[in-house]
Amino acid sequence: MFDLISEIGQTLSNNKLRTALTGFAVAWGIFMLIVLLGMSRGVVNSFNDSRMSQGTNTISVWGGMTSQPYNGYKDGRYIGLKQDDMSVIKTKNRGDVADVTGSLSSNANISTPHDYITTGYNGVYPSELPSRGDKITEGRNINDADISQSRKVVILTEKNAAILFPGTKPSDVIGQRVLLNGLSFIVIGLINPEFGQSTYIPFTTARMMASGSDYIDEIKVQVGNISTLEEGEQVEQGVRNTLSGIHNFSPDDKKAVWIWNRFTQHMTMDRALSILDIVVWLIGIFTMLSGIIGVSNIMFVSVKERTHEIGIRRAIGAKPRNILVQILTESVAITTLFGYIGVFLGILVTQGLAMAFNGTEFIKDPTVDISIAVKVTCVLIVAGCLAGLFPALKALKVKPVEALRDE
Repeated sequence: MFDLISEIGQTLSNNKLRTALTGFAVAWGIFMLIVLLGMSRGVVNSFNDSRMSQGTNTISVWGGMTSQPYNGYKDGRYIGLKQDDMSVIKTKNRGDVADVTGSLSSNANISTPHDYITTGYNGVYPSELPSRGDKITEGRNINDADISQSRKVVILTEKNAAILFPGTKPSDVIGQRVLLNGLSFIVIGLINPEFGQSTYIPFTTARMMASGSDYIDEIKVQVGNISTLEEGEQVEQGVRNTLSGIHNFSPDDKKAVWIWNRFTQHMTMDRALSILDIVVWLIGIFTMLSGIIGVSNIMFVSVKERTHEIGIRRAIGAKPRNILVQILTESVAITTLFGYIGVFLGILVTQGLAMAFNGTEFIKDPTVDISIAVKVTCVLIVAGCLAGLFPALKALKVKPVEALRDE
């Protein structure tokens, strides 16, 4: 071991300038790879934490206008979604569909003895707020009992709650009553949404307030047991075909109902992010090439300078494998030494970037974890082996008699 360290030190000292330039190239390549991987990870983290990553297993459907004549019906016919459509979609797409929910929206006047607001309300199921990425900050979400019993309960935004209950702590708003379109509702929860100021009530309560109309604004299909983009597209077409059979429009008419397939969108983004990760690795590896070539040149010079030594070792019985291992080990050691300098500096920079981008929406926590360090270590070992392979093969071709004559 000590002999190996001594030989590596001798190799480095005999080619100081070339070693310094080569070491810089290797360290720079690894440094750029770490920083690029960190930034790539920051983009992925930002996407996964964004609202777009919420409800990624859902397909949202809205009514539309037909653009094609079909079965004797003219084009330009409005297709309105109905409550019964939800059960038909779930029944006819069993296996691919885990659940089907809906939402119903309308305008609302909400008042308390202190003040009033004019806003909109959404009648929803318990899964609605999580799918939107809106978290309950006080109280609780709408639950199944609220749905089954058509309870008059409401979730307000913190901003609206502050208007309706001035000077009241958010936690004390829970359990208070408000008048919503003249009906008394109990406040069960507060949210602080990133966008909008919507109020939420149970879907069945909104259905009851709709004066007998069975039309709804949106159907949300929660997919299940699928994992590929192609399967997601098949489920979307299955939902469209089901609604086509119910409302008599062409299954190929994309405008009859508007569908937002969040599952396929998420899978498409995952593919794009995977390609980004591959591109980052390719850029980093190509950046390292100059350093790898430099290490290879150093090892060629080292082999040339040690021709006599190699001949003596061969003459006294050293096997070709021993010579090969020695050259490759030196090459890997040199590459790894400078490579980890680049790793260390890259981690420092990504930590600085994490602090600089803290609180931003586009880059979130652009740091590298242990898995990246393991991958980079493997890259360094492979690069070192490649850099020393050809010099090692040249060393194996040295004949002991000619090497002993070499001065």
